[in-house]
Amino acid sequence: MTEHNNFIRYAVHYVTNFIIVISLAWFIVHSFLATESVSGHSMEPAISAGDLVLVDTLAYKFSAPKRMDIIVFQRSDSTENIKRVVGLPGETVVIQNGHIYIDGKLLESDKISDISLAGIAENPVELMADEYFLIGDNADSSEDSRFVNVGNVKKSQIIGKVWFRILPINKFSFIH
Repeated sequence: MTEHNNFIRYAVHYVTNFIIVISLAWFIVHSFLATESVSGHSMEPAISAGDLVLVDTLAYKFSAPKRMDIIVFQRSDSTENIKRVVGLPGETVVIQNGHIYIDGKLLESDKISDISLAGIAENPVELMADEYFLIGDNADSSEDSRFVNVGNVKKSQIIGKVWFRILPINKFSFIH
């Protein structure tokens, strides 16, 4: 009988620990993280249509977005989009000959494709103290800050930082 009691005690202990771990994971994900399903091809190859990513919603409560961060933001029409930060508050962004210039200096990046349409960034775009200039990695397939219906994005519109891909399972990885 003692062996049977030990097995039951072990099983209860194991199930209890499992429930605690699952509950803690659920609490963390739903309190500090959000999930976002990617639609469209504007961020390829970093993330693709159909990917499910985790978004750190606390990331920018204590710090500001950095250049080249991939973020989720809410547009004025309340839809959510995912783009990469290229221009920071106080900077001037211009796109010439398919390349991005920040304050007159070429932005060196292998993450963003050449840009065939500069949009409003054909002329210098000055960012205010709380504004960011965002662009999709696959720029020719991206509706981003180059277009009036998106424009400069205020910090208050930023939901969080994309940091991990959870689906598809074969692409399970951190996002850079």
